[in-house]
Amino acid sequence: MSYVGPDFDPPRPRRPRRGPLTLALAALVPGALLGWLVYERAGGPDGSGGAGAASPAASSARASTPPGAPSGGGGSAPDAKTPGPAGSSAPAASGALKGKVVVIDPGHNPGNYRHPAEINRQVDIGTNRKECDTTGTSTNSGYAEARFTLDVAHRLRALLERQGATVRLTHDGDSPPWGPCVDERARIGNTARADAAVSIHADGSAQGNRGFHVILPAPVHAGGADTRPVAGPSKDLGTRIAGRYLRSTGEQPSNYVGDGTGLVTRKDLGGLNLSTVPKVFIECGNMRDSKDAALLTSGAWRQKAAQGISEGIVSFLRG
Repeated sequence: MSYVGPDFDPPRPRRPRRGPLTLALAALVPGALLGWLVYERAGGPDGSGGAGAASPAASSARASTPPGAPSGGGGSAPDAKTPGPAGSSAPAASGALKGKVVVIDPGHNPGNYRHPAEINRQVDIGTNRKECDTTGTSTNSGYAEARFTLDVAHRLRALLERQGATVRLTHDGDSPPWGPCVDERARIGNTARADAAVSIHADGSAQGNRGFHVILPAPVHAGGADTRPVAGPSKDLGTRIAGRYLRSTGEQPSNYVGDGTGLVTRKDLGGLNLSTVPKVFIECGNMRDSKDAALLTSGAWRQKAAQGISEGIVSFLRG
């Protein structure tokens, strides 16, 4: 997600004693990946965590999307489409997630570039005011972030519905034709009383900056924002998604934010600040890096991305 504009505890579990498997892996698995294996085994961090705000250098490196219509190029497989209107889902009669509600928020909207006046108007995000939305970024070949996020959202919806979840999307590309604004995206999850909400993005940082990161809400209490009740559950949700995403896709935690943890905490995103349900963002990779772009434009890899996110959500909802 390229930030030309905006969007963009309960007590921590006791850390179990490390068993022989973890100690044996230490001799074989280097640095960041070992950390993730231990992290998954322990069920989360036992301290303040390595997550931190994105550095100014990383923020300044993010490129904005060139003006004009996004190109349809870059995909090695067609975008997955799931029938049905935006915001609705017909849950399966049974399944592990029966009775659970998940809101999926595909970052940006393919039609945003046609509505500059609408998406540039200011909205209240609790801590301050920001633009309603942005166009998002794209790969150098023109594959738009908004197209990527919608495709992954469709794939994710299908996976969750098969397990009985009721799934709602904040938008479905042409419905609405732009936006919705970041405050409305949060309200959709709140109104649905979602058990979990995930906003899907891809970053627009510099070449050489690679990897994914999950953005967690900071404890914010300002204006109309109060994330204190959901900051802890959101961290649990984000930690589980990060671990499963790494396992499913092989994409490593970001090498430019998060200190190798794949987790970043922010308080400047309206979609998180205004959420009253557990919610996180995931930056699936960096669209401006050629190696990451090769993954993001692959339909087979996007399926793996959806699978990893789905597994993280299921783990969170089943406790």
